[in-house]
Amino acid sequence: MKPTIVIEYCPKCGWLLKAAYMAQEILTTFTDDIKMVSLQPSEVAGRYTIFVNNKAIFDRKEQGHFPEIKELKQMIRDIVNPTKNLGHSDKK
Repeated sequence: MKPTIVIEYCPKCGWLLKAAYMAQEILTTFTDDIKMVSLQPSEVAGRYTIFVNNKAIFDRKEQGHFPEIKELKQMIRDIVNPTKNLGHSDKK
């Protein structure tokens, strides 16, 4: 079964547009590799966490920053399709 991705974001912080942009990038890059990306408003202030199959792969509070799209795509690729070439977004 294809993986699902959830972006949990703080609506009070105004992070919906950031989450929607990241979801769009993920869907565009991993069209054939994932089942869905969902956006989930958090009940916890300041939360911005990205999950693949219910496992957190990125937490803004732990990392101290938001993920760069390139970094996020690499993390997701390493889980959902390790042989996928990300082109210019790939590791050097």
